[in-house]
Amino acid sequence: MDFVESVTQMVLILNRQHEILYASDSYQRFIDVLNLPQDIIFKKPGDAFHCRNAFHSTNGCGTSEFCNSCGALNAILFSKKGIKTTEECKILTIENEAIDLRVTASPFQLDGEELIIFSITDISNEKRRESLERIFIHDLLNSAGGISGLSAILKELNDPSDIRDIADTIQWAANNLIDEIQMQREIGSAEKGDLVPQLVTVNTLDVLQELKKLYNNHQTNRGKTILIDPASEQHILITDKVLLKRILGNMIKNALEVNVPDDCITLSCLQQNDGICFCVHNKSFIPVEVQAQLFKRFYSTKGTGRGIGTYSMKLFGEKYLKGKVWYSSSPEKGTTFCFEI
Repeated sequence: MDFVESVTQMVLILNRQHEILYASDSYQRFIDVLNLPQDIIFKKPGDAFHCRNAFHSTNGCGTSEFCNSCGALNAILFSKKGIKTTEECKILTIENEAIDLRVTASPFQLDGEELIIFSITDISNEKRRESLERIFIHDLLNSAGGISGLSAILKELNDPSDIRDIADTIQWAANNLIDEIQMQREIGSAEKGDLVPQLVTVNTLDVLQELKKLYNNHQTNRGKTILIDPASEQHILITDKVLLKRILGNMIKNALEVNVPDDCITLSCLQQNDGICFCVHNKSFIPVEVQAQLFKRFYSTKGTGRGIGTYSMKLFGEKYLKGKVWYSSSPEKGTTFCFEI
């Protein structure tokens, strides 16, 4: 396999069953950095990478309902038809590491056996930089544009009451701008492992009330009703309140952005097992093909350069607050995102 080691890309040799027969030194070093097991021979790529979808499927990589949208699997399947194929692949590991890969699957024969050369390039940094720049610039322009427009209106007003209303809105928009900047800093620190949670005493019902008030008047709310489930319980937690509100706030924003007529968003908090479970419910159903990509960095149905909200739920909630983030979605019951801490 000297020819494999002569290239800089990570390379796997797969058999027709998609099992790894050989892995280059560069691949071994890559999974070592991710703290993944080195015993990968006869495992499939998704199993070797600890892909969350593979892990939660009884038969592993390539067999879950979400695998149909996997770029790596599609490349392998085309190569088995004799077609060299390059695809991009997003993986969220069971350790909550988000990986962006560019993979190429090429068919070849060795001693009469049909095999697949599976080359891998880690493009996580490239994707992260491009997407964060798009997201950051998009949000800054939106907020700055709103402040500019309101400031222009302010100059034309004479009524003190109208001036005060516009000034309040400008202040809200400026605070939102600061919040967007802070969000980018938190994401960057969290991904580098530099984020240190600031633990304080938190009242669960106070958090729900604050979120309800904030998002009733949020720019993404187009008249949707936000309610607190009357069954919600009051508990006292020791946690990072800013990160907690980030997680739940992203759940609420997702619900606000779904186009469902007469939708109602319900916030709740209940004791569950040994923890406290916060939930955000709305009437929408998430299509199966979208569910396959949820929680992956920068995946979004809202266009290129979006999709940091669901990813940050996992990043903040599980990696830093040591809780658990999940969802359920069906046409009959709608969608519920939950965070147990």
